[in-house]
Amino acid sequence: MRLQTEREKVVLHCQLMIRNGLTKGTGGNISIYVPAENCVAISPSGIPYEELTAADIVLIDLEGQVIEGHHKPSSEWAMHTMVYKRRPELKAVVHTHSIFAKTLACLREDLPAVSYLVAVAGKAVQCAEYASFGTPALGENALKAMEGSKAVLLANHGLLAGGANVEEAFNIAEEIELCAEVYVRARSIGTPVILDEKEMTYMLERFQTYGKPVENK
Repeated sequence: MRLQTEREKVVLHCQLMIRNGLTKGTGGNISIYVPAENCVAISPSGIPYEELTAADIVLIDLEGQVIEGHHKPSSEWAMHTMVYKRRPELKAVVHTHSIFAKTLACLREDLPAVSYLVAVAGKAVQCAEYASFGTPALGENALKAMEGSKAVLLANHGLLAGGANVEEAFNIAEEIELCAEVYVRARSIGTPVILDEKEMTYMLERFQTYGKPVENK
């Protein structure tokens, strides 16, 4: 099976989205881009995640043409491929419908630096202008608001996170959901104190090496 490892990873992380409370039903989608193959492995449209197998994952090119698969690719395939075309450092995309990120998205508010953990994505996570799901405008708006960050809130919709691999993208989605929850809860009882620009610049530098092996000298 072509790109079997990538397909298996898409299945695993789609199922983790459900188990970890990042979506409900068939909401959200995940993809992995393999430049050497000019190929994107993306979750199919409308199939319950717990029923997914590697064979159900669709392979498309960057223009959305199906290379291999028996199902329709996710309705958000255009947003995924736009990310890969314009943000070449990103090789995986995780799109969730997590509750607290979606709550902020429905308020059409950005997620500020309420915690240093926001720095897994950037100095803040902006909310993009609204566009209907599955349209090119959604991808355009997402990329504009995602500039300088690895995550973006999609107005009245959910969260999009990108990473160098699917593990990073998924971790960003989880951490940003946690920060969104903390921000919403903190606002319910008071006014959260937001970390300043200098601290978040420092945090971005710290996260560049966080969790990576120490080089032997």
